[in-house]
Amino acid sequence: MGGGQQQLQQLSQELEELDIEIEEKEAEIEEFQEEKAGVDDAIEAIETLDSGSTVQVPLGGGAYVRAEVQDIDEIIVDLGGGYAAEQEQGDAIDALESKKESLDDRISEVREEITELEEESAELEQRAQQMQQQMQQQQMQQMQQQGEDGGQ
Repeated sequence: MGGGQQQLQQLSQELEELDIEIEEKEAEIEEFQEEKAGVDDAIEAIETLDSGSTVQVPLGGGAYVRAEVQDIDEIIVDLGGGYAAEQEQGDAIDALESKKESLDDRISEVREEITELEEESAELEQRAQQMQQQMQQQQMQQMQQQGEDGGQ
């Protein structure tokens, strides 16, 4: 296998790795969007529930239990890093809105990373095409030279 063939194979492998990385980044965005949807649901619940409302509380594993909201004015909010804090309703909504903004920022960052990876991928594809064209031209020239040499 010639050097050009090896370079093409290497470019092909790099392109494949970039495609995998782009897919992983897109999956990451989906996770962030799902998390945002969960935050939206929590905000809506906080704004619409009243003390004394009956809700279904997830226990895990797809199991739920009905429970009565004793005090909607105090909400326990996940702060991240395994910490949570009890906050008043308005503060809890502010904390959740801030979390959404942070998720939006992260989504924007990952989208920018995807754009950069796509640009890099396009450059590699262009290089691969140029190399293939050069190799084909060299093969044609070799065939022509062999034809001319054989005709003498």
